Amino acid sequence: MIKNILHPGNYPNSINMAILLLRITAGAFMLMHGMGKFSLLFGDEAIQFPDPVGVGAAASLALAVFSEVLCSLFLIFGIATRLSAIPLIITMLVAAFIIHSGDGFGKQELPLLYAVVYIALAITGSGKISVDRLIFNKLYHN
Repeated sequence: MIKNILHPGNYPNSINMAILLLRITAGAFMLMHGMGKFSLLFGDEAIQFPDPVGVGAAASLALAVFSEVLCSLFLIFGIATRLSAIPLIITMLVAAFIIHSGDGFGKQELPLLYAVVYIALAITGSGKISVDRLIFNKLYHN
């Protein structure tokens, strides 16, 4: 199972570059978005954050920060890319279909676009320009 998760794929260089571009761009943009939430998590003020799945505002914020900050960093570097994409997909679908359910397509469009990018990365894996490839080669080609 770990082999399938870490497998970087067998793609031509042009596809590996496209995957790298997607990982870095989507990861960096989401990381910047998540840093605002990160400061809320460790700030002095009481946490005011939506609780869309009923775990409490603090836990919902912590889950969003985990996804948008940590998983985005993993995505940028190509570390466990397929696994890192899963919390990001869930976060974006919750944002689109629960948080912005009554706001219309204008507010749902961006999280849905991110979700599609993360789904594509979950399918393709990290590509050859990644930490996943280094780990995969060390574990399975030594």
